[in-house]
Amino acid sequence: MWNWLLIFVASLLPEYAQPDMAPDALLIQEGTASYYGRRFHLRKTSNGEIFHMDSLTAAHKTLPFDTRVKVTRPDTGEFVWVRINDRLPKNSKRVIDLSRKAGTQLGLLHDGIARVRIEAENLQEIDRLIEYFGDEPPSTLRLRPVEDAINPPNLEIDTTIPVF
Repeated sequence: MWNWLLIFVASLLPEYAQPDMAPDALLIQEGTASYYGRRFHLRKTSNGEIFHMDSLTAAHKTLPFDTRVKVTRPDTGEFVWVRINDRLPKNSKRVIDLSRKAGTQLGLLHDGIARVRIEAENLQEIDRLIEYFGDEPPSTLRLRPVEDAINPPNLEIDTTIPVF
């Protein structure tokens, strides 16, 4: 019986030695998205670029220019990667405005608006955003530092059966 118990306990150890990243560790923000296109096509964006409705870009209130984010529709699972190159008005009720091409990939042309999740590319990007905003990140963004996982040392388990 002791043997089985020790084998069971030993089988659980690898799970703790290699922790997985939390499923929402890269989440920056959730809210409503829309798209913009023809009316702004070939006009200057806030960062000085010319807006092309057929590019994969977006406008956001506070994220730094050139930040790449993944925008996902939880209701359909569709997602698109975009680069922030424009600003939304501070009083906008949207969290992100996507270019027409990005909006098409998320199915926004038919729906107009949709609930979305905005996620960072990786944990290093989260750290970069935390450094960028310093001590006062916008309250609308969810930026939490992720500490490096500490792997426990390899433990040798004595599987001999005690004799009484």
